[in-house]
Amino acid sequence: MNPSNNPDNMKRELGLLDATLLVAGGMIGSGIFIVSADVTRNVGSAGWLLLIWLITGFMTLAAALSYGELSGMYPKAGGQYVYLREAYNSLVAFLFGWSFFAVIQTGTIAAVGVAFSKFFAYFIPQLGDDVILFRLIGFNISSAQLVSIALIILLTYINTRGVKSGKIIQTTFTAAKLISLIGLILFGFILMKPEVWAANWSNAFDIQRFVSPGVFENYPGFSVIAGGIAAAMVGTLFSSDSWNNVTFVAGEITNPKRNIGLALFLGTLIVTVIYVLTNVMYTAVLPMNDIATAAKDRVGIAAAQSIFGASGTAILALLVMVSTFGCNNGLILSGARVYYSMAQDGLFFKKAGELNKNAVPEFGLWIQCAFASILCLSGRYGDLLDMICFVVVIFYVLTILGIFILRVKQPDLERPYKAFGYPVLPIIYILMGISFCVLLIIYKPAYTWPGLIIVALGIPIYYLLLRRK
Repeated sequence: MNPSNNPDNMKRELGLLDATLLVAGGMIGSGIFIVSADVTRNVGSAGWLLLIWLITGFMTLAAALSYGELSGMYPKAGGQYVYLREAYNSLVAFLFGWSFFAVIQTGTIAAVGVAFSKFFAYFIPQLGDDVILFRLIGFNISSAQLVSIALIILLTYINTRGVKSGKIIQTTFTAAKLISLIGLILFGFILMKPEVWAANWSNAFDIQRFVSPGVFENYPGFSVIAGGIAAAMVGTLFSSDSWNNVTFVAGEITNPKRNIGLALFLGTLIVTVIYVLTNVMYTAVLPMNDIATAAKDRVGIAAAQSIFGASGTAILALLVMVSTFGCNNGLILSGARVYYSMAQDGLFFKKAGELNKNAVPEFGLWIQCAFASILCLSGRYGDLLDMICFVVVIFYVLTILGIFILRVKQPDLERPYKAFGYPVLPIIYILMGISFCVLLIIYKPAYTWPGLIIVALGIPIYYLLLRRK
């Protein structure tokens, strides 16, 4: 393709299937095998466990359908960063980009990398997170952390070789994990335990909170119930995040005005259905108490052991390794495109705005790799991600609100795809997102103010960068 036809001078080598698998692959990491334990401790019943995942799925689909309009208007690298810049201003866009680099993307890469290494340790115990090799600046460094860093470096190197190299890995591993997850679900339904199913669904919609093994108690009031629901959704929203990564690589997608919107819809729909069915399967093979008390929250391991016996651990560990390997590839591939767009605006390292001979932002890939590796070594990525979930939803709300703003600011700009259900569906998402954030502020402040501090730190950095310009 002639680079002059692409404002980003990138190679458009990702088709609709590639883009759809990038959406699905970025969403499915290790969360679906772990998060349901915490959800169950907050809501206590099979019906509410599914409702939490359904609410999250609805929010994700509503957001994805709304993003389709924005992706058609601005089909170039940077995605959400570009949408925020056009709807608001460069400060709001930078605060997203800063948070994205400081925690959202790099922290997720670190967390997924360590999840890969922890399950790898089932096959090679010497590489586990309990094998401490040395101390560095007050931190214990384990074998698992070094394995995760090696994985991040390997995938970064592969992606510097061109988007085609990253595409092959993404397509292969995402297809493999989708097939494996569907297989796990089918085996779970075939080998379900009728007595467990009957017990779990006998009081399916009695919302309760976990007190101790075998003991759930009623919430004292509606307001506390709302707080419990919000707390439960922190994990499910994080497990369903990264669906928007496909918008970051718009400069490398063929026919982006059509394919990005379709990929967002198809990818999020596929993952939502799989997530809900996986949780239905959990309730068919595990009592609710076993889901809530699964060792290290590894519900997937407990379910696989119930289905396959002693070999279940190895089967699930292999599935998680495939899942996290493909997930991290998608995160690494797409993340650097945001820094590329920021650098083009003079709001990031200048070199991050340059493409290498393979038409990819190599410097952005390596600086992302370096920072994610530091977060791996610190071991604090989990805490950071809990703190930032609130901020992620705020940026989604602002972006979808941007659809309304841009219809006023730029009414004549071509819109090859208009937000499905406009204005009702975008408004529903905005109201649900704001409600989630307000409940977290009231009932789980530890999930909110640290994330806001991280965002606020970007304000002085933004003005320093402006002075440099």
